[in-house]
Amino acid sequence: MREKYDFSGWATVIDTKCSDGRTIRKGAFSDQDGATVPLVWQHDHDDPTNVLGHALLESRPEGMYTYCSFNNTERGQNAKEQVAHGDIKHLSIHANRLQQKGGDVLHGIIREVSLVLAGANPGAFIDVPVIEHSDGSLVDADEAIIYTDKTIELYHEEEPKEKPKEKPKEKESQMAEDAKKERTVEDVYNEMTPEQKDVVNYLVGSALEDAGVVDDEEEGGEAEQADSDNNYYEGEDEMKNNVFDAGTSKGNYLSQADMDLIFKDAKRLGSLRDAIIEHSENEDGVLYHDDGNDPAERYGIMVDPNRPDTTYGINYLFPDYKELNSPPEMINRRTEWVSAVMNGVHHTPFSRIKTSYADITGEEARALGYIKGNRKKEEVFTLLKRTTDPQTIYKKQKLDRDDIIDITDFDVVAWIKSEMRGKLDEEIARAILIGDGRSTASEDHISHDHVRPIWTEDSLFAVNVTVTNGGDDEANAKNMIDAVIKSRKNYRGSGNPTFFTTEDVVSDMLLLEDGINHKLYKSEAELATVLRVKNIVTVPVMENQTRDGKKLMGIIVNLQDYNVGADKGGAINMFDDFDIDYNQYKYLIETRCSGALVKPYSALVLELAAQ
Repeated sequence: MREKYDFSGWATVIDTKCSDGRTIRKGAFSDQDGATVPLVWQHDHDDPTNVLGHALLESRPEGMYTYCSFNNTERGQNAKEQVAHGDIKHLSIHANRLQQKGGDVLHGIIREVSLVLAGANPGAFIDVPVIEHSDGSLVDADEAIIYTDKTIELYHEEEPKEKPKEKPKEKESQMAEDAKKERTVEDVYNEMTPEQKDVVNYLVGSALEDAGVVDDEEEGGEAEQADSDNNYYEGEDEMKNNVFDAGTSKGNYLSQADMDLIFKDAKRLGSLRDAIIEHSENEDGVLYHDDGNDPAERYGIMVDPNRPDTTYGINYLFPDYKELNSPPEMINRRTEWVSAVMNGVHHTPFSRIKTSYADITGEEARALGYIKGNRKKEEVFTLLKRTTDPQTIYKKQKLDRDDIIDITDFDVVAWIKSEMRGKLDEEIARAILIGDGRSTASEDHISHDHVRPIWTEDSLFAVNVTVTNGGDDEANAKNMIDAVIKSRKNYRGSGNPTFFTTEDVVSDMLLLEDGINHKLYKSEAELATVLRVKNIVTVPVMENQTRDGKKLMGIIVNLQDYNVGADKGGAINMFDDFDIDYNQYKYLIETRCSGALVKPYSALVLELAAQ
């Protein structure tokens, strides 16, 4: 004996061919006979409050039958009332681990049963891409939403809620046969909610009025108009008769045969919009009919020229667009290099940096030979000192609280904060390598005295190497490699450095060939070995950078020799604030830091000479 339930109905129907060619075969879900799965509203898994109860599955010869019970939540009880009132009549299932052979679905696992507003096809269909192999072998699909157009059976409080007796075989056979019958447009129309009917009635009624369809009996008084159930009432914006009752319409009308033809072609074309356009005389999706008379008498579902602020014709009936990128994808430059810079620099917990050096490369610092009787000379060398102060670098943003509440598809605050942090890191990394590029007169400029760019560093810290201009990309690439190899002797930095350059420079070097058209370097790793660097990092912001007529080609440096300092509290921090007067949230991310090379001759800056 089954437990008590509120209603029952068909979850799936077997041997019913879907519009895409698939067929649910007998036994596809039979091993779940007696299983209990959640009862959900419209397959919405994002909110646990959409779970309305549970469904008990029962395998029958014609498909999967289910007995459903509502829970005592507010939504569960609301759904119970809607089912009892007849507002909701259809069920569907969500299944995964589907196995199919050709167009036949042989096995799957039902994960949930859902109440839905309307079934999509006679019997059932599977809403996943077709997966077929030419040899007809068994294949697996991921998951599917399977609908049925059989209505649910409601059990009232005064009726027993136990499992009913099995129906005679002839009735079961008739039920399966009914499932195969194709519903007409009128059937679909009759299953619409009153609100949906009002929309269709208004659109079609307006089209008929524009075509000059007038009831002669309306003269001398306010028109009596018929709603979709042929009940008459007074009003101005309702259609004059049922759109599917063509016999009472005077003049031109959109007949049931017209609509049936459009829906039939929609199955063939795979799109209702394409079917409408195919039956149109323009590409705007406006459906026109022409009786061969004056073109002004064309009619159909179109924009009402007298109501420009109302619904835009047939397009209003199309389903809403579905967002594929949630949250929206940021369009940005490649930023892999940013992490290479930010993770490569040396960090100190203080921001005011002082570096001192004794220059003992001069002749005065050399050891001297002694001749008996002569006076010994003292050594002379230069002491150098440099200080670097910090500067605040920030990004600021604000959002209206109303907008934050209204955006429900994703967390817009987290999205904005992620963008702010990413752009702040990119700006600091850019300032370290080549500077921020803004004019020194700009109030937004990151001062070169606070975050010292390697490109423009003093010659004591960064050695400038000029690459001979050969006149074309191939010659410049060869000269570039020669310059790097020859200048490597001037590098005094720590360990094995990294080569920061552009995609164009790397591409030109990788395209170099020998005399028999063989590539000289098969990979970036092989090229890096020749250049005597640890790795090659391409930096988009280094493209087309020039100074004194010379084009920047690359920077060779071990960023452990570049120090970024920030005092306690000066590291990167995010601040939130709320403005009560303007109902706005404000966000600030900032850091206060300094940056500079701290080791002499620790970088090589390669620039292409002017031609």
